[in-house]
Amino acid sequence: MSSGNQRVAFYHKGFELPNPLQAEQFHLTTFYAALDTERERAEARTQDEQLVRTRNAQALHQRDGRIRELNVRLARLNSAEEGLYFGRLDDAGGETLHIGRIGLHDADYEPLLVDWRAPAARPFYVATAVANEGVVRRRHIQTRLRTVIDVQDEHLDLDREAPDASKPGTGVMGEAVLLAALNARRTGRMESIVQTIQADQDRIIRSELPGILVVQGGPGTGKTAIALHRAAYLLYTHREQLEKRGILVVGPNPAFLRFIGEVLPSLGEEGVRLVTVAELMPGLTATRPEDAESAEVKGRAVMAEVIAKAVADRQWVPERPIQVTVDRTVLRLDPAYCADVRARVRERHLTHNQARPFFLTEIVDHLTDQYADLIGADPLGGENLLDEYDLAELRKEVLAEPAVQALLDQLWPLLGPQRLLEDLYGDEDRLALAAPQLSVLDREHLLRYGDDWSPSDVPLLDEAAELLGDDGRDAAREKAARARAIAYAQGSLDVLTGSASTDFDDEDESEVLTARDILDAGMLAERYEAEDDRTLADRAGADRRWTYGHVIVDEAQELTPMAWRAIARRCPLRSMTMVGDVAQTGAVGGGTSWEGALGPTFGDRWRLAELTLNYRTPAEVMELAGDVLRAVDPRAKAPHSVRSTGVKPWHADIAAADQAAYVQKVAAEETQHGQVGVITSRSRLELVQEAVSQLSDVTVLSAAGAKGLEFDSVLVVDPDGILIESPRGLRDLYVALTRCTQRLGVVGPLPEVLHSSTAWDARR
Repeated sequence: MSSGNQRVAFYHKGFELPNPLQAEQFHLTTFYAALDTERERAEARTQDEQLVRTRNAQALHQRDGRIRELNVRLARLNSAEEGLYFGRLDDAGGETLHIGRIGLHDADYEPLLVDWRAPAARPFYVATAVANEGVVRRRHIQTRLRTVIDVQDEHLDLDREAPDASKPGTGVMGEAVLLAALNARRTGRMESIVQTIQADQDRIIRSELPGILVVQGGPGTGKTAIALHRAAYLLYTHREQLEKRGILVVGPNPAFLRFIGEVLPSLGEEGVRLVTVAELMPGLTATRPEDAESAEVKGRAVMAEVIAKAVADRQWVPERPIQVTVDRTVLRLDPAYCADVRARVRERHLTHNQARPFFLTEIVDHLTDQYADLIGADPLGGENLLDEYDLAELRKEVLAEPAVQALLDQLWPLLGPQRLLEDLYGDEDRLALAAPQLSVLDREHLLRYGDDWSPSDVPLLDEAAELLGDDGRDAAREKAARARAIAYAQGSLDVLTGSASTDFDDEDESEVLTARDILDAGMLAERYEAEDDRTLADRAGADRRWTYGHVIVDEAQELTPMAWRAIARRCPLRSMTMVGDVAQTGAVGGGTSWEGALGPTFGDRWRLAELTLNYRTPAEVMELAGDVLRAVDPRAKAPHSVRSTGVKPWHADIAAADQAAYVQKVAAEETQHGQVGVITSRSRLELVQEAVSQLSDVTVLSAAGAKGLEFDSVLVVDPDGILIESPRGLRDLYVALTRCTQRLGVVGPLPEVLHSSTAWDARR
């Protein structure tokens, strides 16, 4: 397990108890003692830092920074409390490596426990009898709290060491820990899989940081868990590179984000922001329901051209000359002049709002020159009688005229993305001008009134924000806050000056140093500016222009071309991991192939990894789901299930009027097996939710809302409704059927694709 002279973190074997459970309990106790020592040390240092008292702003900032670092360290230590130690490797030379959630050292800083993400720990996940990487035995340790409850050994050098059945807890049982985890009851939250990462998953987790990695995996292949553990691995391996920029994780819906929300904190990582596409714009709530047709139009790549044209159309050139009156003097603005100025300003290649001052300056100067020519003309035919001062005053007068201000706003308005889209969506003429390439029906799908937003609007707002640039509001707020701070500081200095002693002669007073002699109000305000102590996720979430060190997208097949453009802006280095299954695409604007989904934004600059083993869904259920998958794509191949439960899916042909009551009864019964997911058509969603509202451990979702989730038992209600509600209803039905880990029931009339299946339990 070691190579060359590189030091590898091995725990000295020393005295080993003959009973594996006792031996591993000894090690576990040692590791928890080291964890407690580290935690006590961090807590003591935190308390010491909190006792530091200083009036020096820089010293306070440094102290607060140390406290934040200690709190992060404490959080990582606390996250390792459950499942601290879970793996052990023995090599041919008699050395032993202990693997856990974090790395720990003894009092002499000798390694005790190796972090699962360290290179030395990799053989625990990838070593086989054929390629054992020097490992002769891999041991899985299962614990509950601080007690070892089971030990499972895999002997990877069978010619050298055969299993000894006389020793408790030994034997070639490598799959036992994995199967125990797969068969365990769900809690409603995704759990970490550090103890059961498989070799195919580990290769993806440890894949290199640069570039775009696409992970194609069917239901139950663990792609979500892989993506999250990859985030933890990258933060560990490239911490200096990623710590300042963080990692963005984009999920399909809020329920999914709640489901996965505890995984990374349990691995000791906090520098990650979890969002849906609807949450990419800071301060914007995008929850308005929307029909699939409108969402599909908004997601098309051509909408980038539409938004760009909508911005350009707001840089207006009048068709006829415009007259404006300043103090009873009529000034004229010709279309040709406006077009010429617009062309020159556009050549600067600035955003709309950045270019606006240059355009306004030329227009105001032009009007001022006209004004000066009219009122400053020499009656005798000489040069203009106005000097530079007069011209400056005239310019102020022109600029202050309300009619001129209204004209300038019409010619080149200051725009925010919300205003741009509100004006576009609410005006048929604007839409026709900006989107001539769209059909009349497509434009009707865009037409609406109001200022509420749907998730599919967010990428368009982001596109608009990119083209418009800063509208100056944030800068104005910062300037106002700065002015208030300086005014307050000036007041403090005035108080100090007013309170100074007057018992001095003039010569003595000149020798006394005062606060005013050392700093002014601006310096004083700057010294006491509050430090930004927000978390990285909070700071990134408040800044639309924040760029991340790495981006992970789950259910990536659902994203539209416009959504991909918004995400790509947040990672200009194109260091990304995308996981999904193109057979499960439910969104009409989503991709049915990775080439089609990624090509418009990323071309062919991505690499593909495929997962083919299904760890979640029992073989009995996948037999039924496979019938649907073949209807989706006859060439598609379902992932192979690694386990069977012996329980076939069942069907109850219940009439629509009786379904809610039936589901209430059956769902209550199914809770004895664990978490229950009821997945139904959108038309039955509220009715079924109301029917089971009094049941705990039961969640009711649409097929789209169930993306990425899993339950012990699943009831699919109204499968025919799921099928016909969407142009991609077959894919939605495939998703619904593959959410269970143990049991599946289908309630309601069957569509043809399921009716002829041989996978049903004939006894029900």
